[in-house]
Amino acid sequence: MNVEPDFLANLRTELSSWRLWVDRTIVLGYALLAGLFVVLFTLAANWAFGLFEALHSKHAWAVLVWTPALTACIVWATRRWFPGSAGSGIPQVKAALHADLPAGRRGNLVSLRLTLAKMVLGAASFAAGLSVGREGPSVQVAAGVMQHARRWLSAGSSVDIRALLVAGGAAGIAAAFNAPLAGVVFAIEELTGRLEARASGVILTAIVLAGLVAVSAFGNLSYFGVIRVPRLGLDLAGPGVMVALGAGVAGGLFSRLMIASLTGSPQRLNTLRARWPIRFAAAGGLVVAVLGLVSGGVTFGAGSEAVKGMLAGHEELTPLFTLFKFVATWITAWCGVPGGIFAPSLSIGAGIGETVARFATPDLGPALIAMGMAGFLAAVTQAPLTAFIIVMEMVDGHSMVLSLMACAMLASLVSRMISRPLYEALAHHLVTTSIASSGQSHPQELRVVPPDSHEATDEFQKPV
Repeated sequence: MNVEPDFLANLRTELSSWRLWVDRTIVLGYALLAGLFVVLFTLAANWAFGLFEALHSKHAWAVLVWTPALTACIVWATRRWFPGSAGSGIPQVKAALHADLPAGRRGNLVSLRLTLAKMVLGAASFAAGLSVGREGPSVQVAAGVMQHARRWLSAGSSVDIRALLVAGGAAGIAAAFNAPLAGVVFAIEELTGRLEARASGVILTAIVLAGLVAVSAFGNLSYFGVIRVPRLGLDLAGPGVMVALGAGVAGGLFSRLMIASLTGSPQRLNTLRARWPIRFAAAGGLVVAVLGLVSGGVTFGAGSEAVKGMLAGHEELTPLFTLFKFVATWITAWCGVPGGIFAPSLSIGAGIGETVARFATPDLGPALIAMGMAGFLAAVTQAPLTAFIIVMEMVDGHSMVLSLMACAMLASLVSRMISRPLYEALAHHLVTTSIASSGQSHPQELRVVPPDSHEATDEFQKPV
């Protein structure tokens, strides 16, 4: 039987506990702090890459020494002091939400200490000119800040450590891309599957607040500006399908290659990497430097400027750029430096779209480039809703909602025929490694505790 809510009774309940409002204030305060940390990380990464660009413009050949040397130093520092900061950061947050993660191991994946390390070492990766992004690391940065709030919340708070990790990870995406809607969808699609009803209001508010911090710092601007597309009709169907299929195959292969490399699958190069990780990193840095010089510097960094040029029609890149960026991003991740693949994936997808646009109507170029970005990102992450919303908000492409959604869905479907989900596989590997080191049995699958189960209550209500 449905009963209408009693406004006065609900109001008295809300005002009856001052501690409830203190808890909410703490969570929202940490959300603002998480957004601030992401903004600082963004500024540091941009400043560091500016230093690299200055070096490259004045002494181009110096990068053949600078990039391998700094890459080796980053990997050495990461492995010695901050092993949990290596890689993207999204698998660490997913692993921290894993039901089978041994007690006490969450701090090895997400913590305030790792947040600071991720910011410093991630910025250093940009200074080295490696093919990295800052968006994935921003997830771990913000989650590390948000989980610290549990120390100050009451024992009976509805906002547990799981909710804080989800809110932090989503806040990192919202602040990094200046796209709050993408942060909400990322929390549901990639991190948890759904939001807990008891704390969903506070979580959503936290995500929006973190995004507002980024808006306050950088302005309410689209990441790649505003694309101008003609009226979309049936003439987009053929080229659009080609982009989706190409992005799906390329993204699936990229994901499969990354999983094999980063989980230590039996092969000769991974044996060398395990035996001499610093030398391997130096060799990888040299490969990235050579690819950057051959491509005229286009493959260095995240690749955002190249994408902006393609969308504006000011820059045309050969299909070889896409291959070079593909290899540079894979090698960078394989080295084990702290850095993400979101932004490089967008630039690779843009290259796929631009290649198809060469054989289509010139007016369709910006639309196909945007579809390529959404398609490749969806294929790599196998999170199509997050991918198309991120691209839609980054290019202010609301007129392309259906086109971006269809491309992301088709590319993700193709990718699932080729590879396992990348972040899920890497998170499962992290949990398996933690369990093996603790002597427990291996988990059968990546299982996140349902928020309303007794297991979740027992585990996640413990203070951090």
